[in-house]
Amino acid sequence: MTISANLLCRLPTALSILLTATLASPLYADSHGEETRHSTITDTALEGANIVAGEATIQRPNSLPRGQFHLPETGDVIGERYTITVENYEETLIDIARRHNIGFEEIRMANPEVSLWVPGKGTEVVIPSRYILPSVPREGVVINLSELRLYYYPADNPGIVETYPVSVGREEFATPVGVTRTTIKVKDPAWAPPASMRREAAERGDPAPEIVPPGPDNPLGEHAILLDMPSYLIHGTNRPDGVGMRVSRGCIRMYPEDIESLYERLPSGTKVNLIDAPFKAGWAEDGTLFVQSFPQLEENMDSFEPLLNALNQVSEKTEGDNITVDYAQIKHAIEQPDGNMIALFGPQAPKKEPAPLEWDGDLFDALKLEATAKVESDA
Repeated sequence: MTISANLLCRLPTALSILLTATLASPLYADSHGEETRHSTITDTALEGANIVAGEATIQRPNSLPRGQFHLPETGDVIGERYTITVENYEETLIDIARRHNIGFEEIRMANPEVSLWVPGKGTEVVIPSRYILPSVPREGVVINLSELRLYYYPADNPGIVETYPVSVGREEFATPVGVTRTTIKVKDPAWAPPASMRREAAERGDPAPEIVPPGPDNPLGEHAILLDMPSYLIHGTNRPDGVGMRVSRGCIRMYPEDIESLYERLPSGTKVNLIDAPFKAGWAEDGTLFVQSFPQLEENMDSFEPLLNALNQVSEKTEGDNITVDYAQIKHAIEQPDGNMIALFGPQAPKKEPAPLEWDGDLFDALKLEATAKVESDA
C-alpha cells in the first residue's frame, strides 16, 4: 500500500495511531583548548564489523555502534575528537564525514584548510566527534537546529545517548522550534511535492509529478518517521552528500543508514524537542569546562542576544564555584562560531593568564555591559 507522506502528515492523530500498525513495518511500540588525539588513525585501522556506510565498514573508537555513546556519570561531554589519515586519493572529505557520522558543515568547519573534493592521500583530517549534550531534559529525541545534530535518549537503554548529523530547513523554509512527538513510521514512503515546489518547477519548464513513488528518485529515502506537526518528518534522503546542511524545506534529513537504525528502534509517540541552541556550555568528567558555538540561524537572530546568552549559560554552569574563566574566549567563540570546543577551565584548558580587556572592573561585567549596549543600540 503506497501512501503519500505529506498526506499522512495531515491525518488526525487518532487515525494516525490506528494506521501505524498496518503502515509501519516493523513497529516497536515499547520500545580550542580542547585536547585532541594526535596519534593519527588510518581508515584501515578503524575497520571492523560495526556499521556499513557506502563501501566501507568501520568501528567507532568507543567500541559502541555508530552514533552511540555512554552517558557520562557526571558532566555533559561525550565522544572524542581525533584525526585520521586519508589513504584513498579518490575519497572526498564528504565521504570521510559520512563514514565517521559527521555532517557536511561539521567536517568543513573542523578542516578549513582541507579541500572538500580532493583532500589528498596522506592528508590528516580532524573528526570532531566530541559533543556537549544540550541543556534540556535528556529524554526522547532532541534536535539542535543550529548544531545540525540529533540526540536520542532511548528509554529502554538509559545509559546510552545516540547522536547523528541532520539537515534542517533552509531560511525560507525554517524548521520550527517546539516540542512534538513521533506518530507514524513509513517504510518506502511515496512523496507528494508541495504545491509551491510544483509551481516553481512549472515556471522552470520542468513540471514536477504529483506523486513520486518509492525508489532512487524519492527524496524521502526508504524510511520516514512522521511528527505530530503537519508536513514535518524525520526521513532519509537520496542525496546524502547534503546531510549536515540547511537544505530541506523544513523536514529533518538523515543519512540512510542512520534513519534505518533509528526507524527500527524509535517507538511511536516518542517526545521530540526541537531547539535552537547555537551556544553550549558543559563540564567534562575530568572537571574541564567546555563551550561550543555554532552559526546562529538567521530567522532566530532577534530572539536573544548571543553574547548575553552565552555569558548567562557559563554563569549557570559555574554558579557557586570559585573559578576563574577567560571570558574573552567566550566572546571569541561567539564572534567566530566554528563548532570547535574551547576549554575555559580545568585540566584541558590552556595554561595561560586570561586575556585582559580595557576595563578597570570585573571582566564579566565588561562583556555584559558591551552586550547590553549592543542590544540597546539595536532597539
